Amino acid sequence: MNQTLRSSDLNAAADNEAAPSPLFQTRVDERGTGRASEGDDVVAEEIPVAMVYNGISHAVMMATPVDLEDFALGFSLSETIVRSLDEVYELELDYGPDGVTAEMTIATERLFALKEQRRNMAGRTGCGLCGTESLAHAIRKIPKVGAHPAISDQAIQAALTELKQHQPLQAQTGATHAAAWCGVDGSIIAVREDVGRHNALDKLIGHRRRTGNTFESGFALISSRASFEMVQKSATVGIGCLVAVSAPTGLAIREARKADMSLIGFARPGRHVIYHQGQTTHIVEAVQENKT
Repeated sequence: MNQTLRSSDLNAAADNEAAPSPLFQTRVDERGTGRASEGDDVVAEEIPVAMVYNGISHAVMMATPVDLEDFALGFSLSETIVRSLDEVYELELDYGPDGVTAEMTIATERLFALKEQRRNMAGRTGCGLCGTESLAHAIRKIPKVGAHPAISDQAIQAALTELKQHQPLQAQTGATHAAAWCGVDGSIIAVREDVGRHNALDKLIGHRRRTGNTFESGFALISSRASFEMVQKSATVGIGCLVAVSAPTGLAIREARKADMSLIGFARPGRHVIYHQGQTTHIVEAVQENKT
């Protein structure tokens, strides 16, 4: 009988001395009009992370080397490789000189589906959306998210005000995106950072599901634009409201409409733009959770 993944299994890698730092320190020569100086600078790191399922290498992503357990699980969920974490039996991070390998053991049924997807990818080169048989299949069918709690303007503004306090990598490097899960009152419950906006969202998804939490009450706030992939990943795991500090794309708006997801863009202090209002219920009280 297969044993389901435990959080202790995931946290074990955090103590691995081979784990790379998410920060890189370097000497710089700073120039400006009439001045020049030398000093130290700290920048965000990025490394290759290979997603391997039952010995099959599926994808290699460039990511910030922090919260990689959350990244692997969130990627697996948002890309529909698994439908729930009950289908992930083991996860081990292997740190090597060339990057990190996330070795996962998944349910046999999901492995068969992954192998079928890889067969469709065979022989294709130079593609942006690999593994598709036609243009009609380039964008997978997006699920309906269902009715979700209405999010007030005040809650969105409160989350925006608080977000910077939860972005330590961004504060040090100015190079990372953040994805935050916020309560219906705008309180920030969890944040994950990465140089890649998709990665940050996957890390947040992985963290929420790994800790046994759902996306039924609250909203996601991302420090980037809202592309169709961000909408698709969100809808896939049941996020009913996505708020982005920058613009959405036209395809993202159309996908949000299909999913009946609330999509909000240009979320800045004092204003935000509602591009689609999904089906909502009344505003409910915030769920009390540990902030991480």
